Amino acid sequence: NDMNEEINSINRILPTAPAGGETYNNMGEKAIVIRMWIRSVLRKITHYKAEHQRLLDEEVATTLQLILPQEIVLNNVLPFLELPS
Repeated sequence: NDMNEEINSINRILPTAPAGGETYNNMGEKAIVIRMWIRSVLRKITHYKAEHQRLLDEEVATTLQLILPQEIVLNNVLPFLELPS
């Protein structure tokens, strides 16, 4: 799966990254590679979290539309689900 591949990619990248030298902000090159990898993993986590929330919102909206009267859903529930989290 995509997330597992991203997490395991550090095992492929880190052994070939040069260890020495101080570069940006007095960090070694391996430290830079690790920071870039962490950012990449966090971006994917954020993406999947947002996608999960979107799917939950759709499921909740559908369920509520089946249970509640249409007017209540349109005027009160759907606008609430569209608020940014």
